[in-house]
Amino acid sequence: MGQTEKVIKCYDATAANYATERIDEIYKKHLDSLLLKEFASTNKNKGPCADFGCGPGQTTNFLYDEGLVNITGIDISAEMIKTARRLFPAIKFEKGNLLNLSYKEKSFGSALAFYSIVHFSYDQLRIAFKEVNRVLATNGQFLFSFHVGNDIVHFDKAGNVDVDVDLYFFQTAKIIELLNEAGFGILDALERLPYENVEYNSKRGYILAEKK
Repeated sequence: MGQTEKVIKCYDATAANYATERIDEIYKKHLDSLLLKEFASTNKNKGPCADFGCGPGQTTNFLYDEGLVNITGIDISAEMIKTARRLFPAIKFEKGNLLNLSYKEKSFGSALAFYSIVHFSYDQLRIAFKEVNRVLATNGQFLFSFHVGNDIVHFDKAGNVDVDVDLYFFQTAKIIELLNEAGFGILDALERLPYENVEYNSKRGYILAEKK
């Protein structure tokens, strides 16, 4: 079974539990909330927004509540999409693969990928960034987050569910290099320490990029 199939199997199996555990997580993360509120304010009148790797829709819904109502949550897991539609029926959710997007060029005015690249290698990131750039309008903003470091951590359990996935950590400088290669300029890049007892214990990175 390939890595993509393993990721789909993992999130299909954990969708319900994931939603229960993560539904209000953004409100517990001060910096995440600030960044998302600013992103929503800046982009709410710039056309459709894509939330790539939306999971059960908690981040999509946060942006929607902040006024970015022209938003579509997109995830590779059919069960995650089903869960998101059940929890947030007013919002549009669709199945999609960040490595091979079905959307036409310049379909979106902005894009988000909060912790949605964590199962990609650097080679896959190169593809994903080019795909996001392709479907973004010129000057469209792309905000995303990731785990900072050099590790690859394997998980065989998610709660009481058997899984088989790897979590990739990235160096911010290398991420910026790949973004530049894909046709993005960097507006902001920052890192923070983890919130204790709220999230997985890893340094977090955030980048706000813009399609040139």
